[in-house]
Amino acid sequence: MGIQVNKVHHIAIICKDYSRSLHYYTTVIGLELVSEIYRQERDSYKADLALNGAYIIELFSFPDPPARVSQPEALGLRHLAFEVNDVARTAQELQDLGQACEAIRVDPETGKRFFFTADPDGLPIEFYEK
Repeated sequence: MGIQVNKVHHIAIICKDYSRSLHYYTTVIGLELVSEIYRQERDSYKADLALNGAYIIELFSFPDPPARVSQPEALGLRHLAFEVNDVARTAQELQDLGQACEAIRVDPETGKRFFFTADPDGLPIEFYEK
């Protein structure tokens, strides 16, 4: 029978430079800042971010977090993917904001277009065609 999972509740991301990453996820990606707290006992910020009103990301800062290998194909979380209506337009908008983007590719299984960029800490971010 197994457990009953309803949906992904949230994704937690630890960043090195909190203000830079908060700017990236709110201004570049366009997520909404729902709440933000500073946890003095941990010297840590926590921001709750939403997409279209739905809470999806917890953004954390911690003093001196260890680096995580991201490239090439490291074990663990591979990337964060967002669905968009127009992949080419999204890539151009990101490039206009100074974000480096990989070339647009086509998924051989679905025929959908996609590309990758990276957040300020190098976490791969994918934009996938609707």
